[in-house]
Amino acid sequence: MSTYTLDTSTSRANPTPSPMKRLTIPAIRDRKGKDPVVMLTAYTTRMAQLLDPHCDVLLVGDSLGQVIYGLPSTLPVTLDMMIAHGAAVVRGSYHSLVIVDMPFGSYEASPEHAFESAARVLAETGAAGVKLEGGTAMAPVVEFLTRRGIPVMGHIGLTPQSVNALGGYGARGRSNAEHAQILDDARAIAEAGAFGMVAEGVVEGLANEITAAVPVPVIGIGASAQCDGQVLVTEDMLGLFERTPRFVKRYDDLAGRISAAVETYAAEVRSRDFPGTEQVYPARG
Repeated sequence: MSTYTLDTSTSRANPTPSPMKRLTIPAIRDRKGKDPVVMLTAYTTRMAQLLDPHCDVLLVGDSLGQVIYGLPSTLPVTLDMMIAHGAAVVRGSYHSLVIVDMPFGSYEASPEHAFESAARVLAETGAAGVKLEGGTAMAPVVEFLTRRGIPVMGHIGLTPQSVNALGGYGARGRSNAEHAQILDDARAIAEAGAFGMVAEGVVEGLANEITAAVPVPVIGIGASAQCDGQVLVTEDMLGLFERTPRFVKRYDDLAGRISAAVETYAAEVRSRDFPGTEQVYPARG
């Protein structure tokens, strides 16, 4: 067995001191109805290193458009952006399954176009699979990809890439018609071969129905505690933004802690208390 040394003096991704076997698609699929799947977003190598020991799945979400780049929505995110961040997260993780979002415009035109995009993602990042939004309309694409060896996670309910058509980010499934459509979407994606799916922003009763209706794990976000797992945007749950969506529980206030630390640093620079004797190199004597 190989011995690994963790180099803590650099920010580079390094092997873990105790190498772990990375989780696989079948392992996550087999969690249906068992231990809940823990999933968080990651966009950088360092964040992946911190999340990896605690998570089952790391999602390189197209939410990086807003979180990292300050864009107004996920729509401007490109395939090249997703690939760059996906590769960074893979380099920083050794245990979690890494899934990369397919950005808007990279898969909708045709199954062949979707395959070309997804093949690039897997080849250039080392990720295990891709996630794409949509229900019955995207089922043929899901089937085309899975039959060709590309694992797919679905995404139903509130689909942010369709925000213009949906008219906003409100919860879905309140009307009988929308309730039935989202349930059909879940069944269609599962039958097409998706190994799991995210159910976002759906009313609790519908989330419970979806979880009971499909044979693959349903990962909730703004859905139900009875789903097969949960996902959040890491920066939301850590409190890095002032606005907190209703479905997010803030587990920390990193924005406040960072602001306080920087305030102290700025004061010490202005008072010339930093750098102190411990942070400077003495002259040769």
